[in-house]
Amino acid sequence: MSRKITLTTIAKHLEISTATVSLALRDSPLIAELTRQRVKTVAQEMGYIYNRRAAALRTSKSGIIGVVIHEIMNPFFAEILIAIEDELRLNTQTFLLCNHRDQLDIQTDFIHTLMQFGADGVIISPAIDTTADDISKIEANNLPVVMIARSVNGVKVPTFRGDDKKGIYMATRHLLRSGHKDIAFIGGRRETSTGRDRRAGYLTALEEVQIPPRPEFQMGSESTRLAGYQCIMTMFAKGIKPTAVVCFNDLVAIGVMNGLRDMGLEPGRDVSVTGYDDISEAEISAPALTSVWNGQQEVGRMAAKAMISILAGEEPARERVLIEPQLRIRESTGVLEEK
Repeated sequence: MSRKITLTTIAKHLEISTATVSLALRDSPLIAELTRQRVKTVAQEMGYIYNRRAAALRTSKSGIIGVVIHEIMNPFFAEILIAIEDELRLNTQTFLLCNHRDQLDIQTDFIHTLMQFGADGVIISPAIDTTADDISKIEANNLPVVMIARSVNGVKVPTFRGDDKKGIYMATRHLLRSGHKDIAFIGGRRETSTGRDRRAGYLTALEEVQIPPRPEFQMGSESTRLAGYQCIMTMFAKGIKPTAVVCFNDLVAIGVMNGLRDMGLEPGRDVSVTGYDDISEAEISAPALTSVWNGQQEVGRMAAKAMISILAGEEPARERVLIEPQLRIRESTGVLEEK
């Protein structure tokens, strides 16, 4: 059986101390650049694997961050995860991922696992029914918390998310200025801060032009293509026929456009449709989807930076940071023509 490659193995090969090898692999400024590169090259050639367990015993740091989201299949979260990963890698951190699917017990079990393995912190988009007390208990167990995409009432932790109310307000105002009055709002769940804020943006835009909100034009749902498809089909089957639809996110909007086509209607010409998040699919959908950029890359980057600062002993502002939304107008919306 081949012997495991250790720091001592590398040190003997290079005829230097084990401490020098350890410092070089951790990019310590105490070690000359030439020596650092020489150690890293030999370590790679010999197949050395960093021993996180041993390092954790020495430093009380695991180098592991938990990341908790509620829908890994949503490209919005994929883009956040890429940004988090890129930022953590720059600081020799890695992450473990939990996809809780809005099931609080899955989230709770994962948090307990992070604590058992001595994780350094958690970046979380909280599940429905997460309370301020739940977050307080996590912090009480010395697991720093940074929140993304959603917020929880009464919680004071660094939080990074898009300005959902303003973004949907912008999308709705765009439709109103294009002559639409019969505007539906489809998707989202009012149990979440995101669902509440986006619906509030829709209602605010209608109220400003004195259009009474119509309950039959509002339909909550999961944030998926299938949900969007089913909602628009249900509306039209009931004789509810909006001239425009503001969707909770891009996935719902794409489902709505597919449903309209199945009914012989052309999105952007017969019924205008807006999405939200401006995922990469939005620009290449047919027609190209008018959407609101929600800053997901910035959310991921800023959340990771905040966590790294906390681990460095700094105290970041325990407040909510809202990313400024951007309305990106494309082919799926048009001016309402008089009939």
